Amino acid sequence: MDGMTLTLLGIVLATALSGIGTAIAVSISTRAASGVLTEKPDLFGRLLVLVALTTTNGIYGFLVSVLIMTQSGLLGGTAGVITQAEGMKYFMASLPIGFVGLLAGIYQAKSAASAIYMTGKKEELSARGIVMVSLIETYPILALLVSVLMLLG
Repeated sequence: MDGMTLTLLGIVLATALSGIGTAIAVSISTRAASGVLTEKPDLFGRLLVLVALTTTNGIYGFLVSVLIMTQSGLLGGTAGVITQAEGMKYFMASLPIGFVGLLAGIYQAKSAASAIYMTGKKEELSARGIVMVSLIETYPILALLVSVLMLLG
């Protein structure tokens, strides 16, 4: 595979995998929130925070894709010949955020759904639910950091 193909594949993987994880996450968490809101519409603000927490992985994947496009010259139209080694670097840098974004999004959504149900039963526990869901965010952030460091190295 040539360098350009590897680079484009990396961009696609970082964006698509983390985006799929986010889409699944938002679907799971909004279904849970919708169910609770039918009985307690006044909890919208608290539940919105829990749903919003599940959207970050797609943003991280998009960020890595933009960094790859910028470094390779694809963004801005300055791309020359991308060597196979450079293309492999871009491809490999996309994998941490792509795969972690996909899987963490799904598990974060399951935690968010549980926190949403908990908030529906006892709204004073919503902050605890936010903290629990936020703990899963550590790993996509670490994957984002690894991807960025691979690009800068």
